[in-house]
Amino acid sequence: MSDFQLRIAPVKVRFGAGVRRHLAEEVEALGACRALILSTSGRAETARQLASGLGGRACGTFAKAAMHTPVEVTREAVAKATDLQADCIIAVGGGSTTGLGKAIAYRTDLPQIVVPTTYSGSEATPILGQTENGIKTTLTDSKVQPEVILYDAELVQGLPVGITVTSALNAMAHAVETLYAKDRNPLSSALALEGLKAFREALPAVIKSPHDLNARGKTLYGAWLCGSVLGQVGMALHHKLCHTLGGSFGLLHADTHAILLPHTAAYNEGAVREILQPAADLFGGGLGDGLYAFAGQMGAPRALRDIGLNLSDLDKAAELAVRNPYWNPRPVERSAIRELLQRAFEGAPPEDIDGRS
Repeated sequence: MSDFQLRIAPVKVRFGAGVRRHLAEEVEALGACRALILSTSGRAETARQLASGLGGRACGTFAKAAMHTPVEVTREAVAKATDLQADCIIAVGGGSTTGLGKAIAYRTDLPQIVVPTTYSGSEATPILGQTENGIKTTLTDSKVQPEVILYDAELVQGLPVGITVTSALNAMAHAVETLYAKDRNPLSSALALEGLKAFREALPAVIKSPHDLNARGKTLYGAWLCGSVLGQVGMALHHKLCHTLGGSFGLLHADTHAILLPHTAAYNEGAVREILQPAADLFGGGLGDGLYAFAGQMGAPRALRDIGLNLSDLDKAAELAVRNPYWNPRPVERSAIRELLQRAFEGAPPEDIDGRS
């Protein structure tokens, strides 16, 4: 076995239907007594319910979390946390709310508790993506790693099927890129495969019976695995493209991941065929084709044009994607990326591992 390094943060993780009801004891365990609860506007009622359950340990709510973590929203949230003398942050929601909590922690070093309501997995990482002046950038810092994560299957039980699917594929993208990451290691690869397997088995069950708590719990397990590896290794082409399209063109984050994943997997597959073979075996055939078929069976969106990207945006997107590219196992070439984006724009199947359609 070759030498390798690991980054494993000391995070407390709890799984279980109804585990959010233990939130007060987790706040107390942090030594906190004035929690600010964050959410999007759509989750404002959930935030109020959590605040009510905390009683005097809640100092208020902030329900303005937004996609791609706009810096101007973060500034407003930090000001409110300061005014209320908050001593911890509770983020209830998906990646937008988790991102806001991280952005506040980065600026204030307040401890965080995350109660996820989607499968993005960002709660398990020390990575923060934020957008300013139409450009999304990312950073890694131990200050943005949440201290506590509560995975409550009851909170995702009513998650609409469409959001369930795109959020799951978003998480799966972390695992796929982990498998061929430059700094991958045996543990990260094992966790990534286990995460993909969890979603491959549980997601069809959730689609069939959305209120199945066992299946929902297993998808949360998959989300944690996929998020954990995202925090251990560097990401590559897929995440660069998603950050480009999301930050510069305002596309829905999870939908963008869902659409691009088969194409980015296929783009890299020829360069790392043996590494990706165990994942390909989970979905059948080549990994790109297998993920495209799986996403289709789950009812995921397939075309970038269907989520708001214009044909005239593709040249700019390709140019931005090859500017300061992330490390990738296959060279990131503008013409090839432009073709990848064209196929994703149209919803066409990805190119196969030999570069043929």
